[in-house]
Amino acid sequence: QVQLVESGGGLVQPGGSLRLSCAASGRTFSSYVMGWFRQAPGKEREFVAEISVSGGNSYYADSVKGRFTISRDNAQNTVYLQMNSLKPEDTAVYYCAAKRAPLEREYKLWGQGTQVTVSS
Repeated sequence: QVQLVESGGGLVQPGGSLRLSCAASGRTFSSYVMGWFRQAPGKEREFVAEISVSGGNSYYADSVKGRFTISRDNAQNTVYLQMNSLKPEDTAVYYCAAKRAPLEREYKLWGQGTQVTVSS
């Protein structure tokens, strides 16, 4: 099991960019599929992106394809979310999450979240 801590959130203007980081503790980080989720006020949590344990495969919600990029550095126990061309509708609390492959089918480990606000 690992502990997750997000950072990098903040206030940006529409069209701007932001890079979120999620630092993980523990020696088994490379055994976890990592994901990013977000939750806006009044809305349910939604999937944003996911990356395989080796970083060889990634998946994105349709709403962020072409704008967001998920990556990981297993040597640094860190997963990233590069967000470009940000829109006001991207405003949300962003959470990183982990699931241990192939034992776990659902995300069970979550960070505390970091606020992203896109506004002029």
